[in-house]
Amino acid sequence: MRQPTIRRAKTPLKIQSEKDLQKQVCDYLRTAYPKILFNSDMAGAMKLTIGQASQISRLRSNKGYPDIAIYEPRNGYAGLFIELKKQGERLAKMNGEPATEHIQEQRNCINLLKAKGYSANFCIGWDQAKETIDAYLGKATQNTIKTF
Repeated sequence: MRQPTIRRAKTPLKIQSEKDLQKQVCDYLRTAYPKILFNSDMAGAMKLTIGQASQISRLRSNKGYPDIAIYEPRNGYAGLFIELKKQGERLAKMNGEPATEHIQEQRNCINLLKAKGYSANFCIGWDQAKETIDAYLGKATQNTIKTF
């Protein structure tokens, strides 16, 4: 009997966009934690006109505000903020400096949130986002959360 031929895909697997990652995280929060209040900032993941981006910018305290805000005090923190990055995105250059000026703004905002009593982190990809959420909200995980 002849063995079936295994064919490789002609194109590599597509990396999930930040927009799709945000949707997945929000769906997970609604399903796994239905009583948790959260907000997602989709404006950062959308293609906006210069005028729209300018209007939104005027409605925020700074440019580095995280993508997901979970309004649930836990373990001495007032809430959890997550800045999502798609899988494979680098936060820092080889010398340790932020990869971009925008990531520096985001890092500054995360540090300010931490100083004010919030848990705040970058999460790269779905696995890290889910692990961070579950660790914060109480579902046990076996891996530790890495921060920037």
